[in-house]
Amino acid sequence: MIRTYEDDLRAKLAAETNLTEISGGRLKFALVYPNFYRVGMSNLGIHIIYQLLNAQKEISCERFFLPTNVNKILSLETQTPLNKFQIIGFAVSFEPDYFNIVKILRLGKINPHSSQRTDFDPIIIAGGPCATFNPEPIAKIFDAFVIGEGEIILPPLIDEIISSEHLPRQKKLENLSKIPGVYVPAFKKSVSRQWIKNLDDFPAHSTILTDDAEFNMYLLETARGCGRHCRFCMAGYCFRKPRNHSLEILKKNITDAKKFGKKIGLMGAAISDYPKIDELCRFILENRLQMSVASFRADSVTFELVKSLAKSGLKTLTIAPEVGSEKMRAVVNKGITEENVFSAVEFGLKAGIKNFRLYFMVGLPFEELSDVEEIAKLALKVKNFCDGRLTLSVNPFVPKPFTPFQWSKFAGKKYLDAAFKILRSSLKSVRGVEIISESIKESEMQAILSRGDKKISEIVIKSESSQEFRKNFKAAGLDENFYLRERDLEENLPWDFLNQGFSKKYLIAELNRAKNLKTTLPCFENCKRCGVCEVI
Repeated sequence: MIRTYEDDLRAKLAAETNLTEISGGRLKFALVYPNFYRVGMSNLGIHIIYQLLNAQKEISCERFFLPTNVNKILSLETQTPLNKFQIIGFAVSFEPDYFNIVKILRLGKINPHSSQRTDFDPIIIAGGPCATFNPEPIAKIFDAFVIGEGEIILPPLIDEIISSEHLPRQKKLENLSKIPGVYVPAFKKSVSRQWIKNLDDFPAHSTILTDDAEFNMYLLETARGCGRHCRFCMAGYCFRKPRNHSLEILKKNITDAKKFGKKIGLMGAAISDYPKIDELCRFILENRLQMSVASFRADSVTFELVKSLAKSGLKTLTIAPEVGSEKMRAVVNKGITEENVFSAVEFGLKAGIKNFRLYFMVGLPFEELSDVEEIAKLALKVKNFCDGRLTLSVNPFVPKPFTPFQWSKFAGKKYLDAAFKILRSSLKSVRGVEIISESIKESEMQAILSRGDKKISEIVIKSESSQEFRKNFKAAGLDENFYLRERDLEENLPWDFLNQGFSKKYLIAELNRAKNLKTTLPCFENCKRCGVCEVI
């Protein structure tokens, strides 16, 4: 008997442990992750928003994921077509998923161009990092964007949609544009990012458990935001200020999760920055649970954390120096020294971990090929320090909006080819070292999308893959160098109408500090040093 798409959805649903009750409200909300089920179910944001929406009596929220080899898309919970929902909300975390958005809307028989939809079509919104830092490359697809953290913005947005249920579409959108943190492209105006003041007010853990996920774990957020001022990192700027969940709340969540026997996946910008990380690790192990972390910093990692990861079965310890030279460490303001890297490696070896992975970027502002040579030298030192396998994940730097490097150029193929040639030739004779990297062409496309404008939006609407995007981009007569170039500091940027809580003046000051090899001290949850986070 041939297994159908509907059979596959029902099987996935049957294999889940769903901790959220669907209220059965009259307003049907489609929560869409524009990638496959295994990827989407490893995204903690999907769990958070799913629980938040289904907690409201008026709403019935169901999930959608990118299907494979079928010409339709149905909800996971009731196998209902996408166009039968009044609201469709996409969680957009990565630029390459833009093409999946177009594919999903077409599979759902919904016009991907917002201006061509009618009063009978759903209201289509987007949230997530890509919506928050630059919605313009997909602005002609969506009716509205959530700028900031959805827990704050979605309740009034839903209330407004319910109250304006019988109004014409254009009037609905006009009303939505008046809600703080909601950007409606048809009514463009300055929009300020909204954020949660106290994380403990909102649950932030897995609400659905399944073995069919990239991260087969009980996901638990420890903190949100980062104050490390890494100058390349959009998340560090767009999710300020840094905030922590209380240890008491985390312990309660872990106690509640114990009955499921899942590994606890701690989520946050830098887990080792959590002020009570050692106590949290001990509590997890005392409850006879294993743990994993999204990321940690080599300068704040403790042996307790590494030992806990080793006891949980970790075989490869991942460290992100990002750069190899002292000069570039000052440029990017990562705050990690070579000594920090070796201290973390030593912790791993002491805990019984033999294999290591190092993350690096090439093509950063003010970088020279001699700085790339320093990456190879650092890798060689680490390999000589340990006996196991060493993997270098090296990717081209992609400039992001709302960072001090938002004006920087994308390095380009000639320079990046030379950089990768240096790394491969320097390390090719060293046994046990592997270099993996993203395609330069794909990174170039991400660079175009990340700093794109509404013209890019027209190209995305026509494209269901990166290959189609490149073809349509060329056919439209657009110049890729226009999007990849260095921007003038006085230039009006496509995302300038968004207010993240800090000024261009602040970002320019950080760019100048990078140029002059000056570092900026980190800020933490209650830091009052510079006042930037107090503005947010």
